[in-house]
Amino acid sequence: MKVLPFTIPKYKRDSIQLQEDKGTLFYELLHQHEEFQISLILKGSGTLIVGDTISSFKENDIIVLGENLPHVFKSDLKKSENSHMISIFFTKNTFGESFFNTEELKPLTSFFNKTENGFIISKNTEKPGRIFKQLYKASKLDRFVLFFQLLKELNKSTHKSLSSFVSLKKYSDNEGRRMSAVFEYTINNFQNEITLERISQQAAMTKNAFCKYFKKRTNKTYITFLNELRIEEACKLLQGNNEITIAEIAEMTGFQNISNFNRTFKQLIEKTPKEYKNQFN
Repeated sequence: MKVLPFTIPKYKRDSIQLQEDKGTLFYELLHQHEEFQISLILKGSGTLIVGDTISSFKENDIIVLGENLPHVFKSDLKKSENSHMISIFFTKNTFGESFFNTEELKPLTSFFNKTENGFIISKNTEKPGRIFKQLYKASKLDRFVLFFQLLKELNKSTHKSLSSFVSLKKYSDNEGRRMSAVFEYTINNFQNEITLERISQQAAMTKNAFCKYFKKRTNKTYITFLNELRIEEACKLLQGNNEITIAEIAEMTGFQNISNFNRTFKQLIEKTPKEYKNQFN
């Protein structure tokens, strides 16, 4: 996996770029592009990496990403054999250099501020989702009108930030290869013990150099990042299967003992695993 300076295909006369991703997997390379991205998940679920943070996505989620924000959608083939997503891409200069600075559009300032770290809307998505689908099928004039209706709805919707810390500079190819190797190895092996020596090898660095490098790029230690991924996966299991015990979930997500799992879960989710599980039962 490599962080790529991804180019969104543009059509000469279209100011708003639309894209449909449909298949077994979404584009699964860690990448960044200058366009803002708004995506509606129509089918599929999986892991979402944005900036420094691991989250998850599922059907009907609406995901908004800022310009040059590194991200990757990692589809979960165990839960769904197909993935389907529609997306809108645009820049602040799409309609002219100063268009979004006009007095009438000042209320959207908060929307653009939120995109810097990316955000997800996973509740009450019916209305913005309906506008999104209408926009995708509309004539170009209606598409323009619906686009701003969508921005208005997204701006006032209850959202969750996707990243806590984002470096302002773009990834170089070398940095991209390193971070991608670290992310991919972590996603594929979090169920097992991952030592700092082993993960630093994936980045082709010494342990001390890797720890400093990762902390500088993400504002958190690698162990914190690893634990966040493990707890994110544990939350999915706690939501969806009553037959698996909490102790089994701890083991399945890479924790060496139940006490460490409970302590880390409470620290990150602010609830015990049992309290969290009871919410869904």
